[in-house]
Amino acid sequence: MGEESVLRRLEDGVLLVTLNRPKKKNAFDEPQWDAFADALNGAREDLDVSVVVVNGAGGDFSAGVDLGSFGGVPQRTDGFASGYHKTMDALVRFDKPLIAAATGVGIGFGATFLFHCDVVYVGESVRLRLPFVRLGVVPEGASSYMLQAVVGARRAAELMYTAEWIDAARAVETGIATRAFPDAQLLEAALAKAREIAQHPVSSLRATKRTLQLVHADGIRRAIEAEDAGMKAQVGSPENVEAITAFLEKRPPDFRKLRS
Repeated sequence: MGEESVLRRLEDGVLLVTLNRPKKKNAFDEPQWDAFADALNGAREDLDVSVVVVNGAGGDFSAGVDLGSFGGVPQRTDGFASGYHKTMDALVRFDKPLIAAATGVGIGFGATFLFHCDVVYVGESVRLRLPFVRLGVVPEGASSYMLQAVVGARRAAELMYTAEWIDAARAVETGIATRAFPDAQLLEAALAKAREIAQHPVSSLRATKRTLQLVHADGIRRAIEAEDAGMKAQVGSPENVEAITAFLEKRPPDFRKLRS
């Protein structure tokens, strides 16, 4: 068997969940989606877990979807359309404090996941990107709602429309990140904050989180529905095919040729 794509370590009420496909910059394939969803669901049910910290192995947080993993996904029998949808269900239902410790690249879901976290610490090396328009698709991860909730509508539109890189300083300035640290200090800072939070009664933490989530519940649900519809319409479009082909061929996409 290969190495586990998601690692878990529990200590003093803090569960450290590590995305562990470093050779792929922790990009998600179907097994990793499932493993990450299982980690979140397991942490929600485990009475010994008060706080979850998520980080990435190998210096990067996550490059989002592994574009080389498309095709050949087996038929699912769990009621979810994909491992991504299982992960989103687990994330939306997760009702304990969630802390991110992100270094290196955070692309696509590697960025949009952060919008759902209660505390986001980033390393000075972090580079986030919302690449959806460059891929000829639409946002995912309920980010069409959550990014606006975090940074405001105009900043969200600029970041979505340009697909530009977001460094650590801008992540903090916009409110995407809570605070930035030198990479070498990041994980311990996140774990220290998690241990501080974990001293409190988990029942109170969960009840507090639910009150914080409630105001966003309808917006997230509607965003997921709209994003799924948009993805269905755009995936496989000429623009999307050109974007994926260009990525695999390691060249810039040429969308102008599709306008004629």
